[in-house]
Amino acid sequence: MNVMIDIVVLAFVIIGVFFAVVSAIGILRLKDVYSRAHASGKSATLGVIFIMLAVFIHFLSQGDLNAKILLAILFLFLTAPVASLFLARSAYRNGVKLAKNTVVDDLKKMYDKQQ
Repeated sequence: MNVMIDIVVLAFVIIGVFFAVVSAIGILRLKDVYSRAHASGKSATLGVIFIMLAVFIHFLSQGDLNAKILLAILFLFLTAPVASLFLARSAYRNGVKLAKNTVVDDLKKMYDKQQ
């Protein structure tokens, strides 16, 4: 039974590392702050959540039920994408330019109506 749990933990860690690496590549390769905020807000959150789930399952298999890890997962799941959204909106309101190849500016209509 421990081998099966170790395989599940290993799979979650590998998935988490994959999402973290994709997030890091996205932050380095994407052209503007909005795309980078999307990369860090989505895939980095998933990466950390999968790694924390692996930690939770590992300690649960040893008889330690740690609710703090589940609360940390919930907190991260709720706050990280919202923080990314707020950073992107703040950048937009402060006039940070979109990438040159951006086709659609969905926020322009909303902020033009407010002024």
